Amino acid sequence: MTRPLTPDDPTFDIDERHPPIRTRRVSFDWSETPLHWVPGDPVATHIINSFHIVLPEGEKWFIQCVKDARPYIKDAKLLEEIRGFIGQEMVHARSHQGVLDQILEANGIDVSRITGPAGRGNADRPAQMAALKERSPRRWRRRLRLELAAVAAIEHYTAVLGQWIMDNDRLDKAGVDPTMLDLLRWHGAEEVEHRSVVFDVYKAVGGRYPTRVLAWVLSLFFLYWALIGGSLYLLNQDPTIKGKVSLPRVYRSYRRSVRKGHVPGIFRLLLGEAPVYLRPSHHPSQVCSTPRALEYLMQSPAAQAAGYDPY
Repeated sequence: MTRPLTPDDPTFDIDERHPPIRTRRVSFDWSETPLHWVPGDPVATHIINSFHIVLPEGEKWFIQCVKDARPYIKDAKLLEEIRGFIGQEMVHARSHQGVLDQILEANGIDVSRITGPAGRGNADRPAQMAALKERSPRRWRRRLRLELAAVAAIEHYTAVLGQWIMDNDRLDKAGVDPTMLDLLRWHGAEEVEHRSVVFDVYKAVGGRYPTRVLAWVLSLFFLYWALIGGSLYLLNQDPTIKGKVSLPRVYRSYRRSVRKGHVPGIFRLLLGEAPVYLRPSHHPSQVCSTPRALEYLMQSPAAQAAGYDPY
């Protein structure tokens, strides 16, 4: 999906983090968005809907991890980027919650079996971390670094997916609901924009390569569970689909969706990015394109309605 830059590439040393990371307080009107917002493709719709399920609480966890590390960050520029990152992630969580409330639950799909435990985990985490820090500061630091490394790995994949969805005009040709497409592209553009922040925070608090590898493995299992398990969960609850969904049937539909460009190849995406992310010298600024992200944000109906001005 992405190509790491090499030292002989003229853009190798360019760090694309320099534009300020802005919080764009967007909003979306879901009153005209159908349940199957990829027309005629419920499998592609629900594969992407699986992100909507995990992102509201996931984004809150990202924020908690970065906030825990913030007191130990001394670099003024990184602190400013953390502020922008937190603001963006708060809006992401709220925006995806709107999809859960106004599209999925409004159509009789109950996602509380997934969101409930995740929400309770987020609610319990501050007290757990505070108790661990008091009991064993060393174990607290190890846990924080592992969590930050996991968030950095997930942020790599969300940036890659963001680049994919910004560049994929086959979604427009397929007639994907324009409001949903703007949500996904606006979110993807901001993921590209702030893709370096958590990685830099992890490095700043002493994160090392072995922990980064371990966290990537854990994140890989989580992403497979979120995409595959979440998709099957949604398909089985979809009121328009009669009978229990069979895995072979879903897989055949998924392959058709990949060929049509409605979704990326999940297995190729998750494993194909390993050589990029696991390079010891990897830095997020070496993949994806901040200028492309800012270009989309200047066109995004939601960002423009929120008064976004890149200057």
